Amino acid sequence: MNNKRALAIGILFLVCGLLPLHGRQKFSLKQDVHVARDEVQDNVISLGGNVDIEGRVKQSVVAFGGTVTVSGEVGESVVGIGSAVVLKPTAVVRRDVVILGGSLTKEPGCTINGDTIYLKASEIGPKLFREGVFKGLFAFPLLPIILIIKLISVFLWFLVALAVAAIFPKQMTFAASQVRKSFWPTVGTGVLALIIFGGLVIFSALLCLILIGIPILFALVWAGLIIKIFGRVVLFYFFGESLLRALGSQRTTPIGAVVLGLLLVSFISFIPFLGFMFTFCLSIIGWGIVIRTKFGTTENWLRRR
Repeated sequence: MNNKRALAIGILFLVCGLLPLHGRQKFSLKQDVHVARDEVQDNVISLGGNVDIEGRVKQSVVAFGGTVTVSGEVGESVVGIGSAVVLKPTAVVRRDVVILGGSLTKEPGCTINGDTIYLKASEIGPKLFREGVFKGLFAFPLLPIILIIKLISVFLWFLVALAVAAIFPKQMTFAASQVRKSFWPTVGTGVLALIIFGGLVIFSALLCLILIGIPILFALVWAGLIIKIFGRVVLFYFFGESLLRALGSQRTTPIGAVVLGLLLVSFISFIPFLGFMFTFCLSIIGWGIVIRTKFGTTENWLRRR
């Protein structure tokens, strides 16, 4: 590859694109994953654990941290974010190997049919801008910093969205279905909820003057954060699933739809002013759908019994 660094800005989106829209994923959080010699998995996604591939993975291996050892076959790509990736002599990777940070060890005899993109930790970040990847693209020195912050934000949302989609898939998909079914009531609920929440925050902040408001304010902050996270992931799924449906896709998984929705929402949020207004509207809808469905557990929590 002639210019690996030029691909650095797309690595996060490449990681997202590697996740499948159908099939099963072997997902682990801080636990080791072992695909035995006679075992076949569709995908392997690991957060903080070690991955050992002796058998066959039909599509991709995506790891955040830990060690990835491949002695078998990976049908598509191996992606490591801060991971130590080791390709044994018998390893076969049908597409690309992408390493962002961490280390890469390719033992003689291993096969990589696609490209190898390996960026060491020292090559990530400001150095990319100094060495000309973005040279001439931005006229003001502050813009690259803003872009980096936004990319980090997208990456963190990616991790959170994966966790929510993996742990609460039924609640997430049910809540998303109610967005389309009861859009305007959801918007109204969201506006009212944000007004009430803002009033409670101001009131508890005033109570902090006599100490009693400190635990109340702390609880409100945590409640608001949880509602925002779940509501935003629900909307990631809503947009991703809607786009896939428009493209004629018949089979999707919660993780695949969430990742696609995250890409779409992130792209729009990068647009000045329009992105801010779009994100603000998402907050209203997100709060509304979480409260109206009680975190995806009921159709209308506010309905009179």
